[in-house]
Amino acid sequence: MSKAQTSKDSFKARSTLSVDGQSYDYFKLAAVEHLGEVSRLPFSMKVLLENLLRHEDGDSVTKDDIQALLDWTKARRSDREIQYRPARVLMQDFTGVPAVVDLAAMRDAMAKAGGDPERINPLSAVDLVIDHSVMVDSFASSHAFADNVKIEMERNQERYQFLRWGQQAFDNFRVVPPGTGICHQVNLEYLGKAVWSQDGQAYPDTLVGTDSHTTMINGLGVLGWGVGGIEAEAAMLGQPISMLIPEVVGFRLTGRLKEGTTATDLVLTVTQMLRQQGVVGKFVEFYGPGLDELPLADRATIANMAPEYGATCGFFPIDGETLRYMALSGRDPHTLKLVEAYAKENGFWRDSAAPEPYFTDSLELDLGAVVPSLAGPKRPQDRVALPELGKAIDAVLDLSGADKELRVPVQGEAFQLCHGDVVIAAITSCTNTSNPSVMMAAGLVAKKAVEKGLKRKPWVKSSLAPGSKVVTDYLAKAGLQDYLDELGFNLVGYGCTTCIGNSGPLPEAIGKAVEEGDLTVSSVLSGNRNFEGRVHPLVKANWLASPPLVVAFALAGTTRIDLQAEPLGEDLDGKPVFLKDIWPSSEEIQQVVRLVDEGMFQKEYAEVFLGDADWQAIQVSPGKTYGWAGDSTYVQNPPYFEHITEPVKPLEDIQGARILALFGDSITTDHISPAGNIKADSPAGRYLQEHGVAPRDFNSYGSRRGNHQVMMRGTFANIRIKNQMLDGVEGGYTRHVPSGEQMAIYDAAMRYQAEGIPLVVVAGKEYGTGSSRDWAAKGTTLQGIKAVLAQSFERIHRSNLVGMGVLPVQFPDGVSKESLGLTGDEKLSLLGLASLKPRSSLKLVIERPDGSRQEQAVLARVDTNTELEYLKSGGILHHVLRGMIGQ
Repeated sequence: MSKAQTSKDSFKARSTLSVDGQSYDYFKLAAVEHLGEVSRLPFSMKVLLENLLRHEDGDSVTKDDIQALLDWTKARRSDREIQYRPARVLMQDFTGVPAVVDLAAMRDAMAKAGGDPERINPLSAVDLVIDHSVMVDSFASSHAFADNVKIEMERNQERYQFLRWGQQAFDNFRVVPPGTGICHQVNLEYLGKAVWSQDGQAYPDTLVGTDSHTTMINGLGVLGWGVGGIEAEAAMLGQPISMLIPEVVGFRLTGRLKEGTTATDLVLTVTQMLRQQGVVGKFVEFYGPGLDELPLADRATIANMAPEYGATCGFFPIDGETLRYMALSGRDPHTLKLVEAYAKENGFWRDSAAPEPYFTDSLELDLGAVVPSLAGPKRPQDRVALPELGKAIDAVLDLSGADKELRVPVQGEAFQLCHGDVVIAAITSCTNTSNPSVMMAAGLVAKKAVEKGLKRKPWVKSSLAPGSKVVTDYLAKAGLQDYLDELGFNLVGYGCTTCIGNSGPLPEAIGKAVEEGDLTVSSVLSGNRNFEGRVHPLVKANWLASPPLVVAFALAGTTRIDLQAEPLGEDLDGKPVFLKDIWPSSEEIQQVVRLVDEGMFQKEYAEVFLGDADWQAIQVSPGKTYGWAGDSTYVQNPPYFEHITEPVKPLEDIQGARILALFGDSITTDHISPAGNIKADSPAGRYLQEHGVAPRDFNSYGSRRGNHQVMMRGTFANIRIKNQMLDGVEGGYTRHVPSGEQMAIYDAAMRYQAEGIPLVVVAGKEYGTGSSRDWAAKGTTLQGIKAVLAQSFERIHRSNLVGMGVLPVQFPDGVSKESLGLTGDEKLSLLGLASLKPRSSLKLVIERPDGSRQEQAVLARVDTNTELEYLKSGGILHHVLRGMIGQ
């Protein structure tokens, strides 16, 4: 049955649009204008309205749901739950491998239950882009790219074999091979359509992705955001996304960026403003006359960092700039005509002359007020103006009590290392490498620096890892890649690299000096994430910056500097060279940006799914169920569905739980489920060595996500995580309370499981910020944790916990682990689960070692009826699979 036939269309909104001789059905928003001020809805809300009109079935979507959305303009907020169905799903390989593992495991479970395994199959389009696996092992050489690709293929052969199997086993499932680009940049430059068409019907392009930076596509007028892999899998299998009608915060832009500032400076400013505003769980939509001056690549940079400012999305409506970019990036003429005709006909076209939409709240920025900036040392919202960086790093050193004059000789080298020195300078991440203006600016800075005789400092590990081969084409055409190469910014791969912890090892002598001196050294990267322990385990201070600033800091070699007042180095005549001497003008940048043309995009995306000879040579079995290899350390059949044919047990109170860990504020998904290095003496490292894997072949936690044995051992194993049950101890350790022994969190969890004792985790504010990492929830449930109690949760991780059958519990305002005096020695009970309703109150009973008891009302953060059904089933995939087996 086609999508055009599924809606009951109670509001008689179905209409016809003719484009270029082709006729399309569509749902006309003007048909319900008399029931609410549709024309003044935020554009992102119009997308939700169209989605409900098109999927009205009288069950999951009712007339009342549609009316509730139409009524949004009255209060500009709503507590109504709706069921949203995105058109497609986007995955990257770190999150995609475990998702395909889950689907393969569901096929096994279906076959064992006597059903047809091929019923487990994506019902909507799914694209998986392999972009998270390349590491910067080789750098600053002409053969770095070839070296790293060779190592990547060797390291990841098992994973890639598994993905090749999935490519042939599942319908509607495409894989973009390694060495092609970063998923969000591929989505922006090729996959995204702005207006989707299928079965003779046109509708807004929408998606969810298994990476939090899926929001980048919002810059193209496409509504999309990151969800956990488990939620994405459910969407693939036909389950709607359950959500509350959101609040929408408007961000009004005026003016234009001034000379010397970049899109990166702008996005760091926006991120800081919106974090201060508080937009977690809300939509953000950009509007105002400033959009007329904002190129689409700049919009995509801002949209990309929605997770950093905490919003569900950062939406930019379709307008003339959207069409200009789509034409430049090689979209076909009919798609361009369809986008323009549909957007103008159906109220999705932005025009500065039209009345501005209504918003729940709004804030404003004059683009001319933006100044050159960085963000760090460990959170992307902590913006520092460029001249203040030296003071900021000194403040970090003061807090740690470091000897700021300490100089550590580097063995075999004629230089010393100091606090604040830059040991990693990486032009990386889709956030900025999708933006020709900042990439060309980096090339121009390199050109001017080389011409003045400047060199990269020898202790800096430099790299260039763009998100698209198009970047290579235009840097080469502009004659700028040669200058980047001369400074050590050779191509190392097309992937996320440093931004996700795939920075590779520091040169041995550098790493040894850092460790011996306990130095607080820095990385500077053009990425979006700089959380503790993420970029590199030895690098404590990590700074986000624009690509041209990354080049500048590689020349300076230190972050303890005011680049606007102090020289970068000396020219060939011994004269000081300042940043202003090598910084290109806006006109110089635009001159080379004009060299970017649609032929580059058409060439690089012509065979995007083909892959190189190594990819094509990977052999896979043709079966519809996967032949699990028992000795694989990359891919294992997870235990989630072992009891799927047994009746569902009703929810029961959690009685006498022990606290596995007691955490502070801003515990990220990197803290909970690291993506970086695996320590040899950690539970995961011991497991791999027991299975014949040498430490040099550990790869990363991210690459091992297809093996639950590694990942459950890696949960809470971040080297910088601090469990407040232990004084001054960093890393994934806890105290097994009954015995008083200190041990790895995983080891304690397994001992508690053997003792039949339920577990909880207690934390502060913003629990689960960062990447949409489903393993942060999967590992939590496999460790036997029944509930997480925190002052507040980040949106995606809260949803992921519910999706894995773990109860998120929120302390009421004014209540915290500190106000309750929790030390980790208590037993906790949560009462009222048998009668649980969405967002209902539970009773927390605290039993202290001295026998005293305290009761406290807490809030169950199960926000919708659909989520409650998932929790009762033991998780979202269990709910889907039980429904299929029961049919």
